[in-house]
Amino acid sequence: MSRAASQRPRRPGARGEQFQPHVPGVRYGALDGLVGYAIRRAQIVIYEDFLAALAPWDITPQRFSALTLIAANTHLKLTDLARIQGIARSGAVQIVNQLQALGYVERQDAEHDKRAYSLAATDAGRAVLADITEAVQAHDARISQELGAAEKRQLIELLGKLGA
Repeated sequence: MSRAASQRPRRPGARGEQFQPHVPGVRYGALDGLVGYAIRRAQIVIYEDFLAALAPWDITPQRFSALTLIAANTHLKLTDLARIQGIARSGAVQIVNQLQALGYVERQDAEHDKRAYSLAATDAGRAVLADITEAVQAHDARISQELGAAEKRQLIELLGKLGA
């Protein structure tokens, strides 16, 4: 594989391509009846829109979730952040390092455990979180615009049942 090909963005949206959840003329067979397949196809569209909406801040869904959780939960420990997000501790370390490099999060000595750090949003992190949250809410409204309010609540509830 050439160097240029290996450095090409992996996501279609990053390459300027539009992802199509259903390509005309393609038979999907059993895939059309699978909940997981439908969720994954929708997730790709939603993810691409999310990344485009938050490109000015270099924020991914995991970074946004982590920053939101850290800002909302005083003295949150890294291990707790990993557990809440359902990721490995090493993944949480990467996310916190990225947020720290952006100036949004800082590590502080934990009050009751000298071996651990608690996480805190910086003033800059809190300020930018308000703008990012507004952009995420606009993104959410855009991707769910075909749903009525009751349908949106029902979809969230149904997805919650799948994740329980």
